[in-house]
Amino acid sequence: MTLPIFEKGLMSIVTPHRFRFHKSAAPLASGSPLAMALPPRRDEDGNGPGVAIITRTKPQVKKPPLYRVLLLNDDFTPMEFVVHVLQNFFNKSYDDAYLIMMHVHQNGVGECGVFTYEVAETKVTLVMDFARKHQHPLQCVMERN
Repeated sequence: MTLPIFEKGLMSIVTPHRFRFHKSAAPLASGSPLAMALPPRRDEDGNGPGVAIITRTKPQVKKPPLYRVLLLNDDFTPMEFVVHVLQNFFNKSYDDAYLIMMHVHQNGVGECGVFTYEVAETKVTLVMDFARKHQHPLQCVMERN
């Protein structure tokens, strides 16, 4: 249910269940539609009219957890294929792809990027399917950052 408020020449729409009332607010004009729709407010000792502030509460949104997409080294996948995968699936330049590929080759594992869960899962699946299609044992995994 929404109620229009006509205060000081301004009109806005209020949804009562989305607002809180505060004791220090100025009283509503007795003829306003909102004042007529709400029960009368009393001050702390319960005698006179109270004051109300209508505030809008914003929902708190958490950032989604991020996941690292990793390539694992093997002795059979050609280095050129790994560079090709990094360029096409992770939008890396040739130089960046070559550096990541060398890091994977020397250290056994290398990070391709950091993504949300759905994006990381999709990239892992695409890389694994592409490697299988080309008969390479390249492994791509994801882990929580």
